[in-house]
Amino acid sequence: MAHAETTPEHLTSVSVDPREMESFSRMAHDWWNPNGMFRPLHVMNGARIDMIKNTVCEHFGRDPDADKPLEGLSLLDIGCGGGLLCEPMVRLGATVTGVDALERNVKTAKTHAEQMGVTVDYRHGTIEQMVEAEEPKFDVVLNMEVIEHVAIPRDFIADCAAMVRPGGLMTCSTINRTFKAFAFAIVGAEYVLRWLPRGTHQYEKFITPRELQTYLTAAGLNVEHVIGMSLNPITEQWRIGDDLSINYVTVATKPASG
Repeated sequence: MAHAETTPEHLTSVSVDPREMESFSRMAHDWWNPNGMFRPLHVMNGARIDMIKNTVCEHFGRDPDADKPLEGLSLLDIGCGGGLLCEPMVRLGATVTGVDALERNVKTAKTHAEQMGVTVDYRHGTIEQMVEAEEPKFDVVLNMEVIEHVAIPRDFIADCAAMVRPGGLMTCSTINRTFKAFAFAIVGAEYVLRWLPRGTHQYEKFITPRELQTYLTAAGLNVEHVIGMSLNPITEQWRIGDDLSINYVTVATKPASG
């Protein structure tokens, strides 16, 4: 890996793709720059934070308008990067753990959290390691914009699902494998608008909603909702709706008895 980057060595086949890790390692320093390489995630963050908050509140019977609607809930952010979702989830009241396979991402996230006075339990590691160590399960597991970068999606989802406690839920956002997604997420975002470095995404690794539902069901979760997320490239505003042709979020729950 570049710059002597380290990743966990004995559990890398499922969630760590060395090519993907090298690409994100080069960008790690830029996580909290709203006009940098992760600008698309900053633009997306408002919409996805509201979506997560409302989904979690609906599931657990919480008031989304409360000051800390997620108070008392434990939350795991898989592939947390620099912490763009972890910190807002803490401010909503959740007790948050963030795990990432890139040590540079974790160092960036820890430094920023300390500067902001936010407490997050950041871990350098993989979801496989958490499962193998029999870590405590979580009320909420966030699996956001990660699956399209992993080595073996089906096994990755199974490990993620294993960290959801009975009665809990997981949100999984990714990119559909459609011509429209190729045109917008790769050609548009990487080559025309240059919002992302070229090579950030590989079309063949995009996941269709049906494929993802199959993985989630096989992992013992019940799919509750599939939500579309659409970007207006002119206004740079994201909208939650029914259009699954590019970005979408799947919400799945674990039966309380299992």
